[in-house]
Amino acid sequence: MTAPATSEDRYAVADSPPRRLRDIVLSWEVILVILLALTIIVNTIASPYFLDVFNLADATFNFSEKAIIALAMALLILVREIDLSVAAIVALAAMGVGYAAEAGYGAPVLFATGIGIGLLCGVFNGVLVSFLNLPSIVVTIGTMSLFRGLTQVILGDQAKTKFPQEFLDLGQSYFIKMKETGISWLFLPPVPLSFLIFLVLTALFGIVLHRTAIGRQLFATGSNPVAARFSGIPVARLRFILFVVSGILAGLAAGLLAARLGSVRSNIGIGWELDIVTMVILGGVSIAGGVGSILGVFLAVLVLGLLTFGMSLNNIPGQVVSVYIGALLIAVIAIPRIIERMKRASGR
Repeated sequence: MTAPATSEDRYAVADSPPRRLRDIVLSWEVILVILLALTIIVNTIASPYFLDVFNLADATFNFSEKAIIALAMALLILVREIDLSVAAIVALAAMGVGYAAEAGYGAPVLFATGIGIGLLCGVFNGVLVSFLNLPSIVVTIGTMSLFRGLTQVILGDQAKTKFPQEFLDLGQSYFIKMKETGISWLFLPPVPLSFLIFLVLTALFGIVLHRTAIGRQLFATGSNPVAARFSGIPVARLRFILFVVSGILAGLAAGLLAARLGSVRSNIGIGWELDIVTMVILGGVSIAGGVGSILGVFLAVLVLGLLTFGMSLNNIPGQVVSVYIGALLIAVIAIPRIIERMKRASGR
């Protein structure tokens, strides 16, 4: 005989509803895995050089800095906010890194300078949005012009190119070099520092969002900010922290980008904000808030990164790449609605 259910068992509420096989198959993460597999297959057929381990490692250089910022952007969009100033923060922070390098400082101080400037920009955005209750899209459009304008006024047509070699090595070489192991089929592929940082941050953000009380508060805030506030969730404080994190990661990306390029100009990172938002939306984070996953963003980064790399490997012009990505983004907005209708139809 089974023990009778207690009152605690009777009223226990699970953190998430039970998932059926149909829900898993129709999940956005599974669709992204299929897209990623198709991207790899098509590019492999189109070019014999696509699966070269060094080519793939080099491909990560082109999207890792954006991907790092996309993690913070995902959390902001999850709570119905957005930061369109991230690319301008990258430019301003990279300029600070350039001036610090000219002053003779080493790699640790250069990265600290970039992160510090990003932190200040994030605090500025966070105060305006969280404590003055200004709309984030308006605020960050304004600070985008402000930060980019400061960079252009200070730098003008100059380029900062004097960086210490140790700093350049961190951005231009493999942090983990390819190593053969004692097992014939097992080896460690070359990994750039920027991609390694992205992988570590992805794991960290995934744990915080999906395995902690803070993550549940973020989902609650995105689903219904008013109800979340009345339930005791510090909505304003959470938003402020997310803008600060966004600024910090933009500053980190600025240091990595300056190290990779070895040159800083006022137009550095221009247009990145749209690419980053595309990564997040393709990853399944709802622009209406309350829905999304870090795994989805991670898969979307790989899909977009490998798609762009494969097209460039086959000499497809950048304008055509933009058309494909734009069409993909429109499909991303439409497909979830189609899937939802399929779920409702199958539930009848």
